[in-house]
Amino acid sequence: MTPAVSFQTQRFNLSGLHGISDETLEMHFKLYEGYVKETNNLTEKLEKLSHSNGLPEGERLTFSELTRRLGFEYNGMVLHEYYFGNLKRDGGEPEKEAAFVAAVERRFGSYGAWKTDFINIGKMRGVGWAICYHDPARNRVSNHWVTLHEVGNIAGFKPILVMDVWEHAFLLDYTPAERDEYIDAFFTNIDWKTVDQRLITSASSTHTAHTTH
Repeated sequence: MTPAVSFQTQRFNLSGLHGISDETLEMHFKLYEGYVKETNNLTEKLEKLSHSNGLPEGERLTFSELTRRLGFEYNGMVLHEYYFGNLKRDGGEPEKEAAFVAAVERRFGSYGAWKTDFINIGKMRGVGWAICYHDPARNRVSNHWVTLHEVGNIAGFKPILVMDVWEHAFLLDYTPAERDEYIDAFFTNIDWKTVDQRLITSASSTHTAHTTH
């Protein structure tokens, strides 16, 4: 049997962000490490169970529930890596000639209209994620709400900008009622070069796929 893949915790140097304290980041990193650990634990358990085509009833139920749980833990790990990866000190606003700005202008009419839509999604009641995706099949960006971690992801879409709006992302710095202030702080810390590179990479794979048909 092939051994289970072991996922490694990534490290992010984000000290000194505007409006998001180092204490919040330290807590958030530990939470992320938990998702990595549980993804590894579940993967190992599932591989031990999946060796047989004829699981007894009890093990079939265990296999099913662990598989469902893996979706939550795995997506929790990956989305946090996208989130931390699109943050930096002194992020500012994107350059007007950036590929991302051109993409949102084509879809929303202006960067301001896209930003308003993204922020409105981030302000929705409940815990979850606001994500700007690129659709490689149609070369189009769109904003979406993802409940928990695994519910609401769009099949085949590539995350371009990910904002965590679970309360643990800001509770040491803001009250739950002050989520708007956290979102404002988030926008001052976006690494727009990373966002642009994610879009360019996704769009280039679209071009390659179309030219090979």
